[in-house]
Amino acid sequence: MLTSLAYILLLGLLLGALAGKLRLPPLIGMIAAGILLGPSCLNLLSPTLLGISADLRQLALIIILTRAGLSLDVATLKRVGRPAVLMCFLPACFEIAGMVVLAPRLLGVSVLDAAIMGAVVGAVSPAVIVPRMLKVTEEGYGTDKGIPQLVLAGASVDDVSVIVMFTMFTGLASGQGASPLTLAGVPVSIVSGALVGLGLGAVLAAFFKKFHMRDSVKVVILLSLAFLLVAAEDALEGRFPFSGLLAVMGMGVGLQRFRGEVALRLSAKFSKLWVAAEVALFVLVGAAVDLKYAAAAGVAAVLAVLGALCFRAVGVLLCVAGSGFSRREKLFCVLSYLPKATVQAAIGGVPLAMGLGCGQIVLTVAVIAILVTAPLGALAIDVSYKRLLTKAK
Repeated sequence: MLTSLAYILLLGLLLGALAGKLRLPPLIGMIAAGILLGPSCLNLLSPTLLGISADLRQLALIIILTRAGLSLDVATLKRVGRPAVLMCFLPACFEIAGMVVLAPRLLGVSVLDAAIMGAVVGAVSPAVIVPRMLKVTEEGYGTDKGIPQLVLAGASVDDVSVIVMFTMFTGLASGQGASPLTLAGVPVSIVSGALVGLGLGAVLAAFFKKFHMRDSVKVVILLSLAFLLVAAEDALEGRFPFSGLLAVMGMGVGLQRFRGEVALRLSAKFSKLWVAAEVALFVLVGAAVDLKYAAAAGVAAVLAVLGALCFRAVGVLLCVAGSGFSRREKLFCVLSYLPKATVQAAIGGVPLAMGLGCGQIVLTVAVIAILVTAPLGALAIDVSYKRLLTKAK
């Protein structure tokens, strides 16, 4: 496992730097490193490491969402208002609807199978989007109107509603049925996660004020509590809707609200942790890609993914209609909501593992979605933000 970790970090850094030299997002090189090292090509990664790959990816996601919470300007987000709420679920619903329309015609699947496929590809990737929105925020582009904050918050909540819909559709396909209570759990999980996170952040702010300790120790405490919040989501599954990842971000927001100077220092610490976590995350996402499935799907799967993205773009434009954003700013919101990676890598193989007839094609389309949208979306954000957004004075 240690040898595999060395391969992941060294080759991930090398190909990431090479991609940067070519003026491409480093994550493209990192995903390529994962594909090379993974079972599809050289097969150099330990099966033990691949067995805990999902946990390692979640660890990296926790790090970047904690950093996002510590940096999120809630006051600006409040001014954005309605679009911020709509971005949490409307674009994903449009993309699922798009896949339901397109997939039966392009791929010959049933409407229910298309809905499962849409739910798998419908979630954007916080791991791709969040660090880019933090960079845009730090450089001051679009911050006057809260555009990067809007995208950041929406991308962090989007996954919750999509995964609930995925659970409903797979339940129907396996004959278990789907309860309306499951869908009602979406807003409950969002509210409960946000409230618990904000409350815990306020408690931490008071604790750090009373007890003085090194910032490195505070980082350890924050990470440990974040792990417990994510574990609480698993423990409460089926009993009470709760979003652990949203609570993680809420904890950072609460700490920033009550101890801003501490949050600023801790955000810098988490930026350093992200250097290694980012490499591990995207190399492991690449390792989860099976090129045989991608090649077997052919042009039809690519067209289905790209067509569904067009539906998503309409959903994003409806969210920001009447927001006072310019056409360029609305275009940036559309481009920012393209990347997919982590959720698709996590749940793409679930229908196959459940023995559903659509399992193979769903996994194939999930792989295609990663290969097409992660590099395309990351590149679109990196290239466009200085052209489409206005820098704050």
